[in-house]
Amino acid sequence: RIEFALREIMSSGGAEDDIPQAERKTVTDFCYLLDKSKQLFNGLRDLPQYGQKQWQSYFGRTFDVYTKLWKFQQQHRQVLDNRYGLKRWQIGEIASKIGQLYYHYYLRTSETSYLNEAFSFYSAIRQRSYYSQVNKEDRPELVVKKLRYYARFIVVCLLLNKMDVVKDLVKELSDEIEDYTHRFNTEDQVEWNLVLQEVAAFIEADPVMVLNDDNTIVITSNRLSETGAPLLEQGMIVGQLALADALIIGNCNNQVKFSELTVDMFRMLQALEREPMNLASQMNKPGMQESTEKPARRENPHKYLLYKPTFSQLYTFLAASFKELPANSVLLIYLSATGVFPSGRSDSEGPYDFGGVLTNSNRDIINGDAIHKRNQSYKEMHCLHPGDLYPFTRKPLFIIVDSSNSVAYKNFTNLFGQPLVCLLSPTAYPKALQDQSQRGSLFTLFLNNPLMAFLFVSGLSSMRRGLWEKCQDYLRKINRDIAQLLTHSRSIDQSFLQFFGDEFLRLLLTRFIFCSATMRMHKIFRETRNYPESYPQLPRDETVENPHLQKHILELASILDVRNVFLENTLDDY
Repeated sequence: RIEFALREIMSSGGAEDDIPQAERKTVTDFCYLLDKSKQLFNGLRDLPQYGQKQWQSYFGRTFDVYTKLWKFQQQHRQVLDNRYGLKRWQIGEIASKIGQLYYHYYLRTSETSYLNEAFSFYSAIRQRSYYSQVNKEDRPELVVKKLRYYARFIVVCLLLNKMDVVKDLVKELSDEIEDYTHRFNTEDQVEWNLVLQEVAAFIEADPVMVLNDDNTIVITSNRLSETGAPLLEQGMIVGQLALADALIIGNCNNQVKFSELTVDMFRMLQALEREPMNLASQMNKPGMQESTEKPARRENPHKYLLYKPTFSQLYTFLAASFKELPANSVLLIYLSATGVFPSGRSDSEGPYDFGGVLTNSNRDIINGDAIHKRNQSYKEMHCLHPGDLYPFTRKPLFIIVDSSNSVAYKNFTNLFGQPLVCLLSPTAYPKALQDQSQRGSLFTLFLNNPLMAFLFVSGLSSMRRGLWEKCQDYLRKINRDIAQLLTHSRSIDQSFLQFFGDEFLRLLLTRFIFCSATMRMHKIFRETRNYPESYPQLPRDETVENPHLQKHILELASILDVRNVFLENTLDDY
């Protein structure tokens, strides 16, 4: 194949005999590297999506070939221009593939620094206008490559919270789609317009805007920073477990999503990552040496992002995570999904009798009829019941369920004596609260950005940066006090303390208690189903209904001038 391509190229560039041997070798070597890189890149699709060991050597070889290819085209650009007819969009394709490699390496490792590397290559494509000549060629498939590049670049920018760049890219993508559909009259116009609508809705998902003095929007990051989690103080006796693996599962009807990432999944993903660091590698060195150097900080937990997984897919990923979980480590399962309720009364109250959450909406069809219509005794195949997770409680398990049937997981049983905690969302929100479910769940927002959630339930939609930062400082003080309440409690279940040694889990637990205390004090959250719950239950008087914490929440409300939406003497109202 390479020889044929070479003959084609050489014959178009003049008499074959007139080409110096060195230049012929340059073109031969380039064709070999290009062909090899494509083979390796296409082979990535065949790698298993689960398990952390099998893929690393293959990724290493792929990075290595792309490193050589990128350097080679830089060093021999003139010869390749003259003899090979190298076009700028072809250089853009190589850079785009390297960007994709870094992005997939981030997905495999959860190390946010690789997102910066992907961003570097995608930015270079745009700054150097590698795809600018594509529109002049009468080849729709090349324009589609350009549109896909934009979509991938937008995903990386969203994950890095570069919202200003996202807005510019969306405008450029919109113009490109309009030009593409006008010129080629294609059938995929609807799909590309849907991409635009999805990303536009994703950008607008946050219910509160933080504004600078000139009314520009402040971009807030919700990844774990150095000052994020409350520090463990002397005398706090907690476990030494570390969060190693997380499954983030999303299947919420009508919730805003982009690229198989719902708003809830996006928020939880960021709550389980540290702020990114730039790697030392430069633009012309995208090789394996640079990409595998571990940054000098603790690693992020490894994550699987599962959008609408079938039961068999979910169980496969769960089993892989469970198998590879290191000693003294925790597996976290986050479920943001539609509730499945029991179809009728049951004589027993086992782990499969309370319903669960629906992870995939495809219903099994038998003879043209959906099973659930034919026989009420059938249970939904893709419903994840509490009992489905029992085998995995042989190791420390931390579960978060955000669903209209989250309470199904209140009926857990700890069969193996390992640390086990379930944090459960409210099953319903007050009707007086503006419905924001399309833009993400309020419960998950509290776990990701508690101040923004607090502002939303207080009826605020915008805030000045100075006041925002003052409130964030006060919230850090609240988190420190919650940490003390938890660790000094005499009646708290030991599972909570076992998990409290890990920074990510400590922050999630303190935010959960803040969320629960806020909702219990709020005037319109008056039904039991409006409150989060947990398994095991927290001692209310020492945590979510503690007078000291309630005083803090009223003080935060006073800073924001929204004290009127909260009850003053909460304990008297129960």
